[in-house]
Amino acid sequence: MKKDMFYFKKMLLIGAIGLVLYGCGPAKALQYADKATIVTQMDLVNVVDDRVLVTVDPGVFNQDTITFFIPKIVPGTYSLDNYGKYVEGLKAIDYKGNELSVNRLDDNSWQIANAKELDKLTYLVNDTYDTEQQVADKVFSPAGTNILSGENYMLNLHGFIGYFNGLKEIPYRLEIKVPNGLSGATSLKKLPTEPKLPGVDVYWANRYFEVIDNPILYAKPNTETFQINDISVTLSVYSPNGIYTAAGLKADMERMMRAQKQFLGDINSTKQYTILLYFSTLNEDDAIGFGALEHHTSTTVVLPEQMPREMLVEALVDVVSHEFFHIVTPLSIHSKEIKYFDFNDPKMSKHLWMYEGTTEYFANLFQIQQGLIDEENFYERLMEKVQNAKAYNDSQSFTEMSKNVLEEPYKENYGNVYEKGALINMALDIRLRELSHGEKGVLWLMKQLSQKYGNHIPFEDEALFNEIVAMTYPELNAFFDTYVIGNTPINYEEFWEKVGLTVTSVIEESGFFLMENIPFIDVDPSKGDAVFIREDIPLNSFLKNLDVQGGDIIKSINDKEISVETMREIIGESFGWAPDKEITMRVLRDGQPLLLKSRAGTPVVTLEVLVPMENASEKQLKLREHWLKG
Repeated sequence: MKKDMFYFKKMLLIGAIGLVLYGCGPAKALQYADKATIVTQMDLVNVVDDRVLVTVDPGVFNQDTITFFIPKIVPGTYSLDNYGKYVEGLKAIDYKGNELSVNRLDDNSWQIANAKELDKLTYLVNDTYDTEQQVADKVFSPAGTNILSGENYMLNLHGFIGYFNGLKEIPYRLEIKVPNGLSGATSLKKLPTEPKLPGVDVYWANRYFEVIDNPILYAKPNTETFQINDISVTLSVYSPNGIYTAAGLKADMERMMRAQKQFLGDINSTKQYTILLYFSTLNEDDAIGFGALEHHTSTTVVLPEQMPREMLVEALVDVVSHEFFHIVTPLSIHSKEIKYFDFNDPKMSKHLWMYEGTTEYFANLFQIQQGLIDEENFYERLMEKVQNAKAYNDSQSFTEMSKNVLEEPYKENYGNVYEKGALINMALDIRLRELSHGEKGVLWLMKQLSQKYGNHIPFEDEALFNEIVAMTYPELNAFFDTYVIGNTPINYEEFWEKVGLTVTSVIEESGFFLMENIPFIDVDPSKGDAVFIREDIPLNSFLKNLDVQGGDIIKSINDKEISVETMREIIGESFGWAPDKEITMRVLRDGQPLLLKSRAGTPVVTLEVLVPMENASEKQLKLREHWLKG
């Protein structure tokens, strides 16, 4: 996620400018006795100061000290989020009710002395949504948590439940005390209601990974279920103002996922899938990180409730389809770094080009192959990714970036996995089609890898490229060495020419600050929500005539001081600007104030578009058909 840190950037300025997205083996077990289950209780009823009480009963230990961890990072996020920062007042209680000595080693770990006497741990957990608009190192919302007493609980369980060192393979029993009127949606195994525990939902996980791999959304019932072949899909919606319902979105989700299943064919790693859709109010204590985070049998999605329905459905198709395709990779095809993920000392894989790039490519390719979009729309999406990729370091090795994604200067290029990562797969797809005379593409390749490895057998990180070359063509060795392992930028036009496509320039009208739904401006929360000119897209004639530059911070327009709120007002006013209206803009450029002036004019933007060649050969046309139609 990106996180599925997320790649989805284009539609939010109308509703809320700038709220765009910012995607080894198990440890040796300690001696452990009495009962082979860790019982964890969460009280969602008696919430104190917006904090949930968690109690952990680990059974009996046979050693003197034990360390308890809350994850620093979880799979799919590719950032160190330190969920332990949201834990307060952790206490270790012995069998007589007395407190044991606890030493907090860092944000995410606590060492308990006299572990043989430990009966239980208790601690309070704050949610992450409350602080997203106040802190720079915010948790990506779909990986975060929400506590709205009596109304909503977004339980990404890695934010509430931890593990003891060496005991991640021990089963967990989770008991959640639930407020009246709320119900939970999840793929986590739910046990039958127990008369001795009224008002308590009981869940079971075979190991810690299953706990954090199965988020739960508690809200007033707003759920629909539908069947896609042999997969049962549940859609659960939290819409605080009742604008959206699961029933109202069901048909669109069913149509999309049916097309995905048709695209995937016999690839199938789950019998159930749960979509947890949270709508944010955009209030100061609510989520602002929009997108989704994948899990093996579910996804969490966060979007603004103000989004118009048409825009929302388009976003859901793009976002949810991306997450569902993760059932292929990395959830089915993955390296040991993923299989034996270390939540507090992570070792990253070098194959984000596949984990995120292939997934994002499929999220677009399936739409053209299954008739959800036309060729023009598909080509437009590819060109948008080419343009977005220019915001990143195009000569940085993709495998090197992936392996070191938690550190700078690689971390700042993470978002490129959704742009160039998808384009790498596009180029690989076309090359495979060319070498196989149209018979084999990236989907075929993923099916072969899935058959060889599947959910339970990880591949060696260093061996994957050799494995792919061995099952395909020797020519792919040069492709990977040059464009994925190496630092050579891809000449996309070379690959498009193979399928009879070419790039040309067109002039299109735009708004003054928006091109359709794509803003020319953005907001930097780390600088007090400063509104600035984007550097990663072509500017329109209005902004060029003003002589603005990418990175300029807008201080005022026509003497109106600029904030997020006033910028929204000006965008609305701009639809009525006459061409001869005088516009003054004060900006801050590299710390220096500048006054810029120009007439409004009629804004246009010069765009590069991908179009079919007029005289494409039969060979090119046939290869294009294989590529686009599968």
